Amino acid sequence: MISYHNRKWKGFQLAPPNNPSPSLPQLSGERTLVALATYNEAENIVLILNQIRNVLPKAMILVIDDNSPDGTASQVEKQMASDSSIHLIRRAGKLGLGTALLRAVDYSKQIGAQYLVILDADLSHPVSAMPRLLEGMIDHDVMIGSRYVAGGGTRGWPLSRQIISRGVNLLFQGLFRVPVKDASGSYRCYSVSLLASTRTDKLISTGYSFLEELLYLCVKAGARVGESPIVFVERAKGASKVNWMEAARSLSTLLFLGVRSTLGWDDELKPSTKY
Repeated sequence: MISYHNRKWKGFQLAPPNNPSPSLPQLSGERTLVALATYNEAENIVLILNQIRNVLPKAMILVIDDNSPDGTASQVEKQMASDSSIHLIRRAGKLGLGTALLRAVDYSKQIGAQYLVILDADLSHPVSAMPRLLEGMIDHDVMIGSRYVAGGGTRGWPLSRQIISRGVNLLFQGLFRVPVKDASGSYRCYSVSLLASTRTDKLISTGYSFLEELLYLCVKAGARVGESPIVFVERAKGASKVNWMEAARSLSTLLFLGVRSTLGWDDELKPSTKY
């Protein structure tokens, strides 16, 4: 596990070894919200809901569906009939990944969750890694399921996608001066108390760059960030949601945010409350 402590923003350092007890309450999912943003995931949603329930039996699960025409929401409702801890938010249309994740952040605050875990609904992220992320929350505020630390990786990606992903992460590290290996991955666990003091009201991203921007805001709020290895496996069912036009827009947003950070024009991003 790689750790970055940043209470003073520029003072990154390795954290001490983390050896949590397997009996910790969060390892069963107590006060944990697991959130999934979906669009046309009918082939995968039931399987991943069952996997989450098996790994974190006491977790609350939130599905945010963007009016999927394949009936994803209907599949979720069937699961809800036998599991009262599953919740569904239906949105009017395809409103973007960023706004879906921000809705999950708001929901976690509303219900008083302690941790918010976000992962993809297409089975690309190993559900079995969630306990490791929660273990890391003992001495971190954000844990990342990382493809780019020792033991992590990707499977089924073409070389072009690997190069682009690596390039975006190097760009983030250079522009924002945050030594996180995987800033573009969405598999994360957040401390909800940290999110409450993070200036999410200042977010401007709605697409892929939302992930990097939110991480940057968390760090500005004093987050201690850690990374735990995962292997990202390209989806086996359903169509990929990668939108290269949106990727280009997100890259331009990331460049704008990075230049603003480099020039010191982001003082308003300091925590809204003392964390």
